[in-house]
Amino acid sequence: MKKKQQKTEVRLAGSGGQGLITAGIILAEAAILDGRNVVQSQSYGPEARGGASRAEVIIANGPIYYPKATWVDILLVMSQKASDQYSFNLKPEGIFIVDSTYVTQIPTSSALAIPISAQTREKFGKELFSNIVALGVICEATRVVTPKALQAAVSDRVPPGTEKLNLKALTFGYKLAQEAQQERRHSDLENITADS
Repeated sequence: MKKKQQKTEVRLAGSGGQGLITAGIILAEAAILDGRNVVQSQSYGPEARGGASRAEVIIANGPIYYPKATWVDILLVMSQKASDQYSFNLKPEGIFIVDSTYVTQIPTSSALAIPISAQTREKFGKELFSNIVALGVICEATRVVTPKALQAAVSDRVPPGTEKLNLKALTFGYKLAQEAQQERRHSDLENITADS
């Protein structure tokens, strides 16, 4: 996924109140700053807080003819309910990122499972920045947008006075993704060696 595709469909799903709608808007703005075409949409569960919610971002080099994700390239889930409800139509080669703090039944072993909310709470004292940490994870794991554009979009969208903390959260997300990918490579190497 390091190479820019003609079209990339991203779905961010979790519980209302986790800030994933905001994260979707920030991701869309970052893609615009990268000079790409974007459509962003969102939907909530029946409850504004606590119900499953999702944001979808379609990023393309050319025209976008349909505003909803149909064949997802990148999927982030941050609650079990959202995982159960929205973990469909991920491409076989798609990237599946799971917040293992709240998603305990992970549907596939190929998911990149990171305790995003728990690590955010430990680092910042609260889970408030989990959505921004998750954006850092997505950017590092997929390069769907450039770090420079994402940092600019975060600074532009977060409440005034919180820019530094949010940028720290973004950088922390990069670090979590790097560690998880390194751990996975190490595990894959061990499995290959064991099978030899």
